[in-house]
Amino acid sequence: MAGVNALQWLTLTRHGESTGNLAYQAVEGTDAEEAGIPERDADVPLSDTGRAQAATLGRWLAALPEDERPTVVIASPYLRTVDTAEIALAQTSYAAPHDPGGVRIKVDERLRDREQGALQGLTARGVQNRFPEEADRLRRLGKFYYRPPGGESWADLALRLRSFYRDLQDGAPGGRALVVTHDAIVVMTRYLVEELTEKEVMAIEKEPVANASVTRWRHDGTGLAAVCYNDCAHLTGTPAPTAPRRAAGRGAS
Repeated sequence: MAGVNALQWLTLTRHGESTGNLAYQAVEGTDAEEAGIPERDADVPLSDTGRAQAATLGRWLAALPEDERPTVVIASPYLRTVDTAEIALAQTSYAAPHDPGGVRIKVDERLRDREQGALQGLTARGVQNRFPEEADRLRRLGKFYYRPPGGESWADLALRLRSFYRDLQDGAPGGRALVVTHDAIVVMTRYLVEELTEKEVMAIEKEPVANASVTRWRHDGTGLAAVCYNDCAHLTGTPAPTAPRRAAGRGAS
């Protein structure tokens, strides 16, 4: 994919734990049909744990070798992602305002979470009970191509991300980008960079992308090569997961 292959480093991180994450965890395994999140999705804040995760992520960023430090930071416009980026960069010496000429956070709506439309805030039980025809359609079409009423499919994410990464090629001075975003965007970036199939990316999606985890690619002279995926070593001290296969081929962007 031409846009991303112009980069020297591409690093993605999911936002820290949010109150929305906690709300879904609280109803998991119950008969609840809704997660009970009062805010619109764009306004869901970080939890206290999420803010601590963002600070820990920032200390990892601060410790990066100079030639790996991001030269541009782009975040989803959602509150939980912007706050993660701001808290993290505040831990470094090379970001504004610590360095007046340092890296600043840009916001891009193409990095927002996948829109659920009419199903927003519902549990799987809630979808089955309130929209049984949609539950049937999901099973028939499969997760990758299913688009909820008023929402987006995973394939729709690929379309807006192709546009984002094409623009990033010209908007990343120094060639080292940090993207602060959502789990679905991390997964679909792998789909694009590594030129995966529907089957491959949906198998990857079954493993949750952890809050404040890191996924990275580095240019090896021919294209972006995978360094790590869903890496939480900076949060837990455990070894990083095995890196996924390197990006193969140079498909159209």
